[in-house]
Amino acid sequence: MILKNLMFSLAFPVLLAQAACGKIAAVVLGPKTPREAYERQLEETPEGKRWKQAAEVALLQPVAISLPYQQKGSFPDSMQIALGLEFKARKGAQVRFELDRSTDASFPLYADLFLQEPGTEASLLYSADTAAGYFTYDVETEGNYVLRLQPELLKGGQYKLSITEGPSIGFPVTDPRANIGSFWGADRDAGKRRHEGVDIFAKKGSPAVAAMDGYITGVQETPIGGKVVWLRPEGKEYTLYYAHLDRQDVQQGQVVRKGDPIGTVGNTGNARTTPAHLHFGVYTFRGPVDPLPFVDKRTKQPTSLPAKSLVGVLQKLSKGKSKTVVADGYLTPLAVTAKGYLAANDSGQVELTPFSSVKLIPAAANARAVVAVGDNSDKAM
Repeated sequence: MILKNLMFSLAFPVLLAQAACGKIAAVVLGPKTPREAYERQLEETPEGKRWKQAAEVALLQPVAISLPYQQKGSFPDSMQIALGLEFKARKGAQVRFELDRSTDASFPLYADLFLQEPGTEASLLYSADTAAGYFTYDVETEGNYVLRLQPELLKGGQYKLSITEGPSIGFPVTDPRANIGSFWGADRDAGKRRHEGVDIFAKKGSPAVAAMDGYITGVQETPIGGKVVWLRPEGKEYTLYYAHLDRQDVQQGQVVRKGDPIGTVGNTGNARTTPAHLHFGVYTFRGPVDPLPFVDKRTKQPTSLPAKSLVGVLQKLSKGKSKTVVADGYLTPLAVTAKGYLAANDSGQVELTPFSSVKLIPAAANARAVVAVGDNSDKAM
């Protein structure tokens, strides 16, 4: 099969060589992922090999983003390209991905999530079905993650992507006016120790509830924590700690479901002189971790996107005040973000390009244009 567009063919072998030397591994998630099933259908043609190698390049050279994030994108059907988006995620948070293909529901787009730890291979964590519009991932390891997007071979279409963070477990106090007023790491005992949790202030006697399904591993009374309860969530490698309770409503070994009463908010232990609150902690085998990402209800929304077109090519402008056109400085727009275009150069590298540094040349006005699927109006994307 002959490629419709050879824009990336000249410098692409350099990127492929980098991909061949890179460390990219996949964790098999059952018999086969949607992507693996599709790859097995590809013939060992030059086009099929480029498609697979483009996916590796996206992992080796992802674009750095910050959460919350959104973009409107378009994959031309004439390119062999994949897009990698790298972001940091906090342990305990739930990362939420939403892919909207309402303008072209039949557009086959693979979305794969990887963990990229320093000095290790990129590990595949999740592979979404091409029809999936929404999926989530509970972060077990704090670090860098890469979301890779890639359409099927010589298929194109438009989409909208949104990535946000939210809590991965339930809020442990039912009082709707409850608020977190003291955070992880705050000084305690005149700086002799650090706060190993968060304090959730609520009316005394308010129900404290199980944040997850699990079982009770401890019901105690201690000088510091007062009346405390330990809850081990089902299938997790950490334990939840409830302290300063006014009353304990569970027994050791008891199985609880999310939302079941654990006790009531109080100020027992060393909190006798403070307003009633629940000290909530998360403990792993390596010690305590910040519980805020686990329960933080304040989900931030991405910045709204400007109305920009993706139909045509981008021509680079000089950095001076004159903003003159740079000869042969062409980029192919792949997505619109709040900060600029995500665009590919002739070698296939994707970069974030500020809107002020480029000029969009409509497809009909430039022979080098790579025509993206969609409306030609600036309001189309």
